[in-house]
Amino acid sequence: MDHTQENEILVATQMYCVERPIYSYPALHGKLHKKNKVSDPIGDKIKRALICTPKKIRNIIYMFLPICKWLPAYKPREYVFGDFVSGISTGVLHLPQGPFAVISLMIGGVAVRLVPDDMYVGGGGANSTNGTEERDAMRVKVAMSVTLLSGIIQFCLGVLRFGFVAIYLTEPLVRGFTTAAAVHVFTSMLKYLFGVKTKRHSGPFSVVYSTLAVIANVKKLNICSLIVGSMCFALLLGGKEFNERFKNKLPAPIPLEIVAVIIGTGISAGFNLEESYKVDVVGSLPLGLLAPATPDSSLFHLVYVDAIAIAIVGFSVTISMAKIFAVKHGYQVDGNQELIALGICNTIGSLFQTFSISCSLSRSLVQESTGGNTQLAGCLASLLILLVILAIGFLFESLPQAVLSAIVIVNLKGMFMQFSDLPFFWRTSKIELTIWLTTFVSSLFLGLDYGLITAVIIALMTVIYRTQSPTYTVLGQLPNTDVYIDIDAYEEVREHAGIKIFQINAPIYYANSDLYSNALSRKTGVNAARIMAARRKVLKKHAKELGTKGKPQSSVVKVDAEAGGEEEEKQEEQIEENAKPMTIDSLVQKTFPEELERFLPPGPNVHTMILDFSQVNFIDSVGVKTVSGILKEYGDVGIYVYLAACSAQVVNDLTQNRFFENPCVKELLFHSIHDAVLGAKVREALAQQEALAPPPEEDSEPIVDPET
Repeated sequence: MDHTQENEILVATQMYCVERPIYSYPALHGKLHKKNKVSDPIGDKIKRALICTPKKIRNIIYMFLPICKWLPAYKPREYVFGDFVSGISTGVLHLPQGPFAVISLMIGGVAVRLVPDDMYVGGGGANSTNGTEERDAMRVKVAMSVTLLSGIIQFCLGVLRFGFVAIYLTEPLVRGFTTAAAVHVFTSMLKYLFGVKTKRHSGPFSVVYSTLAVIANVKKLNICSLIVGSMCFALLLGGKEFNERFKNKLPAPIPLEIVAVIIGTGISAGFNLEESYKVDVVGSLPLGLLAPATPDSSLFHLVYVDAIAIAIVGFSVTISMAKIFAVKHGYQVDGNQELIALGICNTIGSLFQTFSISCSLSRSLVQESTGGNTQLAGCLASLLILLVILAIGFLFESLPQAVLSAIVIVNLKGMFMQFSDLPFFWRTSKIELTIWLTTFVSSLFLGLDYGLITAVIIALMTVIYRTQSPTYTVLGQLPNTDVYIDIDAYEEVREHAGIKIFQINAPIYYANSDLYSNALSRKTGVNAARIMAARRKVLKKHAKELGTKGKPQSSVVKVDAEAGGEEEEKQEEQIEENAKPMTIDSLVQKTFPEELERFLPPGPNVHTMILDFSQVNFIDSVGVKTVSGILKEYGDVGIYVYLAACSAQVVNDLTQNRFFENPCVKELLFHSIHDAVLGAKVREALAQQEALAPPPEEDSEPIVDPET
């Protein structure tokens, strides 16, 4: 027998015994003494917030310069080779492309909308060439303005700590969103793989239009381009499988992307594929950097809506990929830091006529899959791009576009593997499956911007649905323990005679308060309204019988003086009743007298309802009114209602909403379900003792004949 089994047996055989009083809310808090919490003056809080300490300065530096945190902890022997291979591979992929394809389409859509072709281009000859140059220059200005404005928005959101919205991007939403983004990237790569020319599409249903455009031009596909891309595709797939299978024996993964680029460039240059077979290649890469220029702020009012959408989509894609890698490699992600980083890059980059940046799915996956460990891989990729721009761009002019598209598509494999989430969520949670599917479908067909908004709204609606349609359970006791669990789930569980325990696993608020009261009567089988209606019917029947068997009419006539005397006696009795101290019994109506019992229909013999609030984290004013109504409704038919295991927050909510306006209501609150059960049993035992006790003897008075 191993140690695990021994420990399990030891734990199962251990027992504990606790002797303590039955704790109602007043009894428990009568033994407790609250700590005196003195809040600091506002001046001290402001002073503490503004004072500079070494810790605050260090945290600010880490927020804006995270390299100061990870670089000192860098492990060269473990990381340097992987970062080097990853940086080179990722940098090569950056050569012919701009940033994330979806962001490119969004900015391109803005540029085409504000600067259409017919605005500058028309006719032919030199005028047409000049018009094209003017059009392109104006579109660059539009892109710069969008980039600057989106960067300012992202930076401000980061400073204002808006990164908390990342918590609403649940794992099913993130995985559905990134899968849809992968499909967008995949469709944008098809035309390069097949070597066909198609029109660019953006906006809703752009993925459909792009796919249909490729299919419509499939007869014009370039066979040589497809062969080159397919060979590269097969090389990468086989090589990655080889790397995965022998990763423990290889000193480092084979840099397949670099190999594919070198082989593709060599074959293209050696056989002159561009001239001989019309294969699309990277082409000439302009050398040098453009001079800084100020973006045109007069365009802000035309592009601010698009800038907001681009800022949100850029952040969402970045934080989504960051979360995926954080889960895989075991680290935390700060959404505010990501927003600030994106904002600074876009704001400063726009001055140098750069594009709005985001996280590229394909290149991020390439960087991770080729062994990248730290941001040093990204720095190396940036240096490679800078080197190409300044000096060696001509070496990659013959690189076929089909090779790059094959590299991108192969590295999207990890994203497409997320379709395997569907059977998992089908087995575990239909709600999370709904979030995944709606996020994927909306992001795929409406575009990532509108799709993301739709997905977040649907995710929030599922939260409302979960709280509006919670699980209601009737609990019973596991014999000889203080454990109470679902009576429908386990055979060993038993209910206490006359006691019903009802549990909800959600807050009680305006959206589910009516459902809660209905479920209470339905699940427990005790409907106070029906019991009251039956008793009212009994009262009418009893009153009718008394009317037929009553005294003669003459005996009913009363003298005004006697009537006045009886009225005074009733008033005195009412005053005495009001003068009595309020008790818990005053909340529950006594049952009908014995002569009425024979008229009552048979029903559940329940004397106590216990509402388990252990899983209720808050209750609003509507919920408090509902619980108050339950207390009164069941109290009117002689049934006590106890509240058990209320958290401090729930007690505070009840207090704020005047639930304890009648002080004796606090006697209905118990520390746990078991306390409430024992309290109900003690109350019933005392009531039975009082019922069996002989009535007190009264002094007999002589009967006086009124005629004497």
